[in-house]
Amino acid sequence: MKVLFLANVPSPYRVDFFNELGKYCDLTVLFEKATSDERDQSWGNYKFHNFNGIILQGKSINTDTAFCPSVLKYVLNHSFDRIICTIFTDATGMLAVQAMKLLHTPYYLECDGGFAKDGKGLKEKIKKSIIRGAAGYFSTGRTCDEYYVTYGAEESKLIRYPFSSLKESDLVKSVPSVEEKRRLKKELGIQEKRVILSVGQFIPRKGFDILMNAVRDIPRDVGIYFVGGIPTKEFLLKRDKNGLTNVHFEGFKLKNELEKYYRAADLFVLPTREDIWGLVIQEAMACGLPVISTDKCAAALELIKHGENGYIIPCEDVCLLEEYIQVIISSENIARKFGAKSLEIIKSFTIEKMVEGHLKYL
Repeated sequence: MKVLFLANVPSPYRVDFFNELGKYCDLTVLFEKATSDERDQSWGNYKFHNFNGIILQGKSINTDTAFCPSVLKYVLNHSFDRIICTIFTDATGMLAVQAMKLLHTPYYLECDGGFAKDGKGLKEKIKKSIIRGAAGYFSTGRTCDEYYVTYGAEESKLIRYPFSSLKESDLVKSVPSVEEKRRLKKELGIQEKRVILSVGQFIPRKGFDILMNAVRDIPRDVGIYFVGGIPTKEFLLKRDKNGLTNVHFEGFKLKNELEKYYRAADLFVLPTREDIWGLVIQEAMACGLPVISTDKCAAALELIKHGENGYIIPCEDVCLLEEYIQVIISSENIARKFGAKSLEIIKSFTIEKMVEGHLKYL
């Protein structure tokens, strides 16, 4: 079977997925850009082993997208059994879909996640037309289903698949032992007995300010570690003003070192104001961690079983976040029980399972 995917950039986890999927079909992937302008050099070290990956030439629009009229050459002049567009809200994807609609070529849509909004304007009208005209919709879960249906998709055409950035080999076999966590803390220079971890950029959407407000009364032998970005002056001032000597900003870490932080930690918190998915939730669960996140995180809504492997809180509820942090961080038994449940759940959300979910409909 000949399959065409339209995508924005060859992110590492996407390339891993395409390399796995390419083992089972004749796969071509068109990318709008060679890499994201926001990412480090490691994002450019991709290898297209099992599929034909093509970087289109076009005019850059923002960090992850470009306008590439050359997409029409492939859509109009080549024959594919399935065409799946993941960039249907971008100019390149919209152009490709409009061409397929004129030719009455069936197309499928796929997105990692999304929250439905009552948008207006020309772009929103085009988006509704594109979604209503699709032959099927690859969806990551409930919020993604709602997104599609809000824009006119037929529920009977929704196709659920387990979205992931993790290979089966990325999952730890069991929750790291107390001894291993202690060893990793020492290796990373962590002085505190217990660790709360949060990963992401220091942008308002991630809600790191909410977590800092929630940990003001946490015992000082519990360290709060932010990994993945450079803190703004506001965060540095908040830490110093409140005497939060147990709050640490660790900056960007490569994958291998970041994994050590996950395995050393005792709890993962993502207090996001909005995440259309939230891959860091999966990364934490793959290392056997209990997880707390908000009702504005699609991955949390799919993967956190409230009271079993973590908690989902209303967005910006500082008091409830503090309460649930205390529940988990004060009991090693609860933390390990929740962590084991995270591992059980995440086994169904790997790249291999993601490929299986696609092959059923290709």
